Amino acid sequence: MEFIAPQPGANSLACVEGHSFDMARQGYLNLLTGHGTKFLPDTAAMVNARDAFLDAGHYRDLSTALAKQVEAALPPTAQRVLLVDAGTGTGYYLQQILAALTANAGETSDGPESGLERRGARSLDAVGLDISKFALRRAARRNPHAANIVWDLWRALPLGANTADVVLVIFAPRNASEFARILKPGGSLIVVTPQPTHLGEIAEVAGLLTIQEEKEAALSQSMASHFSLVRSEEVVRPLDLAPADVGNVALMGPAGHHLDPVALGKALAQLPDRTRATAAF
Repeated sequence: MEFIAPQPGANSLACVEGHSFDMARQGYLNLLTGHGTKFLPDTAAMVNARDAFLDAGHYRDLSTALAKQVEAALPPTAQRVLLVDAGTGTGYYLQQILAALTANAGETSDGPESGLERRGARSLDAVGLDISKFALRRAARRNPHAANIVWDLWRALPLGANTADVVLVIFAPRNASEFARILKPGGSLIVVTPQPTHLGEIAEVAGLLTIQEEKEAALSQSMASHFSLVRSEEVVRPLDLAPADVGNVALMGPAGHHLDPVALGKALAQLPDRTRATAAF
């Protein structure tokens, strides 16, 4: 199912077969009908925690590195390109990337036209996919000119074959066969995963899940049937966190589904005013 980019202010999204889907008043599109998905979407509390932590700038170095990678991956001569953020969450990284791309192109303040971000003489379409409607409400506010779609990444993606120039997967499920299907020949898949040392200093108090020691090797092996590794880049940044930041880290990830908020609150109360940690991607 391939969709046509919406016009600004549109209240529906159309596929090339002529079907029309109404958009929620918050600006996103929910295509998960019927029984939906067996996977747990992020809750409103988890989304609030993630937005608070990311807006504080703790992972800004990661978004900067991603913008450079996307810039390098985009085809230099194409007049129109498509960036797909698979697992967009609240749209923070996509927002930062689009802002960097338009700034690098010397974009004027006139803003996007026809639902598109402008990059130099060509257009950049963006699609954000996520399983959580709570996250997509925020993503739609951050990226109003992108198509923000509630979808399960383990299903066939609602995009046509050979349509995407770059697919981003930032701490999200990796459906290799579908990413390969929607990417154009020569397109790029950019995957972000945490290193084993990521937030190790606060892992116990925050109840974070254990990170696999050989995660990068396992990632390459799991994608090998459809992709080959071209290059790998490390992003490491020291963090200076208040107890509230540690609490947001605890709640914003997968562990947030299982944490006891009372126990977490007691643990945070024992922390000093500032705690040192390391972000490692």
